[in-house]
Amino acid sequence: MANYNGAMSGNWHRSAPPSVSLRSMDNVENNSQALSALYRKISWRLLPLLMLAYLVSYLDRVNIGYAKLQMLTALQFSDAVYGMGAGIFFVGYFLCEVPSNLLLEKIGARKTMLRIMVLWGAVAAGMMLVKTPAQFYIMRFLLGVFEAGFFPGVVLYLTYWFPAARRGKVLALFMTSTIAASLVAGPLCGAILQYLDGWRGLAGWQWMFVLQGVPALLLGVVLFLRLDDQPEQARWLSEAERELLRADLAQGAPAAPPPKVSLLAMLRSRVIYGYAMVNFLMIGATYALVFWVPSLIRSWGVQDALLIGLYAALPNLVGMIGMLLMARHSDKHGERRWHYAASVGIALAGIALTIAAQGVLLPSLIGMCIATVGVASTTPLFITFTTEALPRHLQAAGIGMITSIGILGGGASSAITGVLTHHGGPNAILAFVMLLFALSAALLLLVSRRRAD
Repeated sequence: MANYNGAMSGNWHRSAPPSVSLRSMDNVENNSQALSALYRKISWRLLPLLMLAYLVSYLDRVNIGYAKLQMLTALQFSDAVYGMGAGIFFVGYFLCEVPSNLLLEKIGARKTMLRIMVLWGAVAAGMMLVKTPAQFYIMRFLLGVFEAGFFPGVVLYLTYWFPAARRGKVLALFMTSTIAASLVAGPLCGAILQYLDGWRGLAGWQWMFVLQGVPALLLGVVLFLRLDDQPEQARWLSEAERELLRADLAQGAPAAPPPKVSLLAMLRSRVIYGYAMVNFLMIGATYALVFWVPSLIRSWGVQDALLIGLYAALPNLVGMIGMLLMARHSDKHGERRWHYAASVGIALAGIALTIAAQGVLLPSLIGMCIATVGVASTTPLFITFTTEALPRHLQAAGIGMITSIGILGGGASSAITGVLTHHGGPNAILAFVMLLFALSAALLLLVSRRRAD
C-alpha cells in the first residue's frame, strides 16, 4: 500500500530509484569483496607451489653456466662442446612445448606437472654422471624436452582459475620466481662449487646438479597431490565459492561452443606467428642481457666475484618491484599493448643511460636498474596479452607454439652476442639488446591489430 499510495501521489518516481540504486551498489560492493577474498584464497593455494617449482626450473636451466667453471677442466671439454651442449637445450624445448600443452588439456595439470617435474629432475640430477661430449649433448637435449611444457602449461592452467582482468598481476607474481632465482643462483652455486668440491668423492659441479635436481622430483609429487585440474574439482572451495568463480569466469567466455582446433589452421595463422616473433625478439633481448650482466659489471671495474653478484642482484630487486607495479596498473586499466610498449621504452632509456655512462660504476648501475624495470615487465604483460587475444580453443596449442618459437630467441641471441663481444665490446651488446626490444614493441603493436580465429 505504501508503494501504491506513493505512486498515486506522484512521489514514487522520486523515492524508489535511490532505494534500488543503494541496494544495487551494496550488492556490487559485496560481490566485489567476495571475489577479492576468493581470488586471494586461490592465489595462496596455487601460486606459492608453482612459483617454487618455477624457481627450481630456472636454477636447473642456468646452473650450467656455473658448472662450466669446473666441468670443462675436469672433463676436458672445449668451449665449442660447452656452447653446443648449452644451446641444444633450446632445441629440445622448442620441439616439445606444443605437444605438452595439448596433452595437459587432455589429461589435466596434475599428471602433466608430475611427468614434467619428475623427468626433468631426474635428468638434471643425472647430469652428474656425464663423462663424454655425446652424453653431455643427450642430457641437455632431454632436459629441454622434459622441461618444455612447464611454463606454457602453468600459463594455460592459470587461465582456468583467473579471469583476464586479474591475470596480469597473477602472472607477474608467478614470474617473480625467476628474479628470486637470479638473486640466489650466484651465491648458491658458488657456495656448492667451493665448499662441496671433493666431498664424498664428488666434484663441486656434480653436487650442484644433484642438489638442484632432486627438489624438482619432490615438487612434482607435491604438485600432483596439491593441484586440482579444474576449479570444479577443488574440494578446498565451498560450493558457493565455486559458483561465484564459475559466474565470474563465464563473463568473459564466448557464448557459443568453440570450434575444434585444427593444427593445420593454427600453423597457417599469421597472427600466431606474429606473436611468436614478438616473443622471439623479447626473449632474445632478455637472455642476451641476463647472460652478460656479470661481464658488463666486470667491465665497469668490479673484479671481486662476490661484489659482482651483489651488484647484479640490485637491478633484479628494483625490477621485481617495478614489474609488480606495472602489472597492477595494467590490470587496473585493462590494457596490455601500450603498457608493453611503455615497458620497452623504460628498458631502452635505462640501457641508453648505461651506454652513456661509459663504464662509470654508479650511473651504469642506475641505468641497469631502470632498464631491468622495463625488461622484467615485458614478459608478464606479453603473456597476459596473448592469453586474452587468443580464442579459448587456440590457447593450449597457441601458447605452446608462441613460447616454443620464442625460446629459440635465447639461443640465437646468445650466439650473436658471442660474436659481438669480440668485435664491439659491451656497448655493442647493449645496442643489440635495444634493437631487439624496439622491434618486439613495434611488431606487437602491428600484429595486435589482427585477430586470431
